[in-house]
Order: sequence, then C-alpha cells, then structure tokens
Amino acid sequence: MRLPRTQRGRLALVLVLVAAVTVFTATVPLLRGWFDLRVYHGAIDAWIHHGGRIYDYHVPGTTYGFTYPPFAAVSMVPMALLGLHAAIAVGLLLNLAATAVVLGILVPRELRRRHGWFGSAVAVCMLAMFEPARDTFSFGQVNLLLLALVLSDAWLLFTGRGRWAGVGIGLAAAIKLTPAIFIVLLLLARRPRAAAVAAAVAATATATAAWAAPEPSRFYWTEAVWDTTRIGRLDYVSNQSLQGVLARLADPAEPSRIVWALAALAVLGVWAWRAHRAVAAGDLMGAFALTGLVACLVSPITWVHHLVWLLPSFAILVEEGLKRRRLLWGAAGVSYVLLCSSVVWLWFDDASGVDGFLGSNIYVWITLGLLFALPVGQTRVNRLPRSTTATTPAPRQAAPEIAPAAAHRSDPSATTMAAGAGAGPACGTAREGTSEPTGLTRPAASKPQSSSERASS
Repeated sequence: MRLPRTQRGRLALVLVLVAAVTVFTATVPLLRGWFDLRVYHGAIDAWIHHGGRIYDYHVPGTTYGFTYPPFAAVSMVPMALLGLHAAIAVGLLLNLAATAVVLGILVPRELRRRHGWFGSAVAVCMLAMFEPARDTFSFGQVNLLLLALVLSDAWLLFTGRGRWAGVGIGLAAAIKLTPAIFIVLLLLARRPRAAAVAAAVAATATATAAWAAPEPSRFYWTEAVWDTTRIGRLDYVSNQSLQGVLARLADPAEPSRIVWALAALAVLGVWAWRAHRAVAAGDLMGAFALTGLVACLVSPITWVHHLVWLLPSFAILVEEGLKRRRLLWGAAGVSYVLLCSSVVWLWFDDASGVDGFLGSNIYVWITLGLLFALPVGQTRVNRLPRSTTATTPAPRQAAPEIAPAAAHRSDPSATTMAAGAGAGPACGTAREGTSEPTGLTRPAASKPQSSSERASS
C-alpha cells in the first residue's frame, strides 16, 4: 500500500483513521468507567477525610481496594482536594502528558524525518487502538506514567545526560514494585551510579511513606505485599503472565509454585543473556525493551493494561521495519492486531482445552516471542541526538612529494593518502504487589471485558 504523498491526501487519511478509532472505541471494547481511579480516589478520601485505613477501603459493592505500596498513596494525597470528576480530568491529562513523553522517546527519528506530522498522527491513532493503552486510560491507571518515568531515564543515559538517570526508575519502583527490575538492568549495563540513584530514590520514597503513614506501611510490607488474592484471581483471563498460564492450566487447583519459579528463572536467564548482548553492542534501548518484556512475564499478575511495557519492543520492530525487513513488518503487524483485538476475552468463561490454552494466553505467547526474537544489539542511529552522533571526517589527500627531476624520469613518486576510519555512535538509541484486574462488576448483559473477578492494581 502506497501512502499519500500530498498534504491533502495525508490529512484525509488521518481523518479517516481518527473516525475509525472513534467508532471502534465507542462500540467495540467495554469502557472501564475509570474504575481503578475510583479506587485511588476513594481510598485517599477515606484516609484523609474520614480517618480510615488505606488498605481497608473497598469500592462500595465490591471487594476491590488499594493494592499499591504506601508511597503510591502518599503521592496521590492531592486527590483529597478534588472531587471524583476533577480527579478523572486530572488523571486524563496526566496520561496524555505521559503518552506524549513515551511517543517522543519511542517514535524513530527516521519516521519523523520522512513523514513529519503525518507519521506522528498515525502513531497516535495506532496507540489509541492498542488494548493495553486503551485500558490504561479507561481504568484511570498509572501504567503510562510509570513507563514515561522509566523511559526518561533511558533517554538520559543514551543521550549522555546520565547525571540524573535513575530518579525516574526509583520513583516508579516506589509506586509499583515491578519497575524495580530496571535497577537490576542498570547493574547489568554497568551503570552503577544510575543504579545507586534509583535504589536511593526508591528507598527514600518508601521511608518517607513509612514516616507519613506508619501503620499502612507496616501492614503492606508485612502482610499485603505477599497476598496476591488482594489483587485478583491468578487464573483470571486478564492475567497475561507465566503465573496466569499455569493457573488456568491447573484450574480449579492451585498452580505449582515450583513450576512457576523454574519457568520464571528460565525466562530471566534468557533476558539476562540477551540484555547483556544488547548492552555490549551499545543498544541500551533494546535492553530496556527486553526488560519490559520480562517484567510482564515474571510478575505474578500482569493484567492486560500492564502490557504497555511492550511498546518499546514495538518501536524497535517499526524502526527495523523501516530498513525494509518485511518479515519484521509482518510479525509486528500480526502481534499489533492481536493486541488490539481483545481476543483473549473470548475465553473469559472457559479457558480449558487446547484452544483455551492457546487462545487465552495469546498475549503471553506474543511477549515470549518478543523476548526470544526481538532484534536487539544493533546501532540505532535513527534516534541519536545530533550532538551525540560521532562524525567521521572525510578523507583528505596529502600533498604529493616533489622528487628531483632525475627521479621523475626514472621512477614516478607515489601519492600518499590519509584515510579516516569510520566510527560508530558511542551508544544505542533511545526507545525502553502488582496491580489490577478488570475492576468492573459484571453487567447485566455479559461482556467479555467486564467482570467482578478483578481488583484494582
């Protein structure tokens, strides 16, 4: 398919995409009604205004309550000054800002250079169709904010501005536990300063929360953090992690913790091997993308909206596809369509049988495939700022030596050439208690995306 080359044609295509996204969003997926943001707002309101305990609050008529570390609650205290609708509006604005940061870092420079505003507009439309992003907005979730914090650190590192690198990862790890794996990546990448900053920020934020809310902190770190039932059922179809696969296989029995631990260790080994190779080749963004993938796989609960951590991997696939690697375009296209389709919800009621094993876990298979096959370890000059790109001087010819006249008659002198060796960029480009279930209670007309089997997270 040939893209339109005139500005009028491009504008027409973007308007068609916007209309398609609007119709799809309004008719196909079940919107979540900002359920998780209602959990946050209700828990903070009960804590600040009514003397309640953060982890005792439940949304009226449900069993769902606050499941994040105490620092997350402390950072959400400004919600106590807002009504619910104002909090929803602020949440939407924050998610939009986070989306702008994520796209600004991930969209390849080559794509922006070739297509300008048109390429960015198409990227926004495609992101709006992506189920994890849709659910993040619709639930009022914080996933895009955490991704923006982590990618900001990645950007600082691969643009040579590493003085403050680690602050974003540290804050993200204090708000949710899963991003803490990026501290391990910083150690693996031999970025001890950034790892120390991240660990110090996470520890300081956690200590601040313990000072501000000592009783909730004691309860969370001694009891709640170990109790995954507070978050939701492991076998719920939205749980697209290795633990979710095993739980659906074992249902109605409990999944084996030993099998899960062995599977988690295996994928961690693959991640460490591939991330190390990516770092050694200077592809820091590739290492961040791999870390987002493994975080989703080994977390005990990875709800569908947590899969925004796959976005750096898709950015890499797009960038490599720009080099006319058609197989990557095909793999990226199929994976993207599946992750827009909500296909896993077809097995909402029954994930048994071969079809249930394959279909209800299809997002897990996509994540595993990316972990094993994502093209990393390559120099991604598309995204390097010009100030950090190494420039090779053009070769210059040395002045010829002048030989005596006699020598010219018998043996011409050779001309000496000074050739500069090409140098590549110093680093790769920029790309990369769990949370929630589908928090809504089941509607009168049963829809696959809705259930009372999930908790906010």
